[in-house]
Amino acid sequence: MDFSKELLYSMRMSQKLLQFCPTASETLQIACRAQHICRWKIAREEFPMDRVGYLKWRETLKKMHAEITAEILKDVGYDAQFIERVSFLIHKKMIKKDEESQTIEDVICLVFLDYYFEEFNKKHDDEKIISILQKTWVKMSKEGQEFALQLSFSTKGLSLIKQALNL
Repeated sequence: MDFSKELLYSMRMSQKLLQFCPTASETLQIACRAQHICRWKIAREEFPMDRVGYLKWRETLKKMHAEITAEILKDVGYDAQFIERVSFLIHKKMIKKDEESQTIEDVICLVFLDYYFEEFNKKHDDEKIISILQKTWVKMSKEGQEFALQLSFSTKGLSLIKQALNL
């Protein structure tokens, strides 16, 4: 069965969330599932191809994801407080200070490491991969980091992780 990459990603986010945090709230489950909803509507190429353009694109996407999700939730009868919390989580505000915001960030990193890292590392030089791994690691909680180290990696992938983390 074929899936769009966004649907596959959302399914992976839901699956990884429940592996990592089996007691996740309904707001967190919906935010995880919806955090890339309709991502194809705003192409990366619509923004300057530099760091500032990339960050602006990501912020624009978060806003769109939250708005689309809020409309769906409103249409099916969720209250304003619930919708506001889901939107807050989709925006990934207060990471490191809000437990559920941190959890969604951990799950994003875990999905990358579990499903996309090996292919990504084939396309880029080791120095770039190590830098990305270090940046990813800093975003994660201690629990997320411990969970990540239990994932299965290729010999080269594990070697890069060990270099990035000075293990």
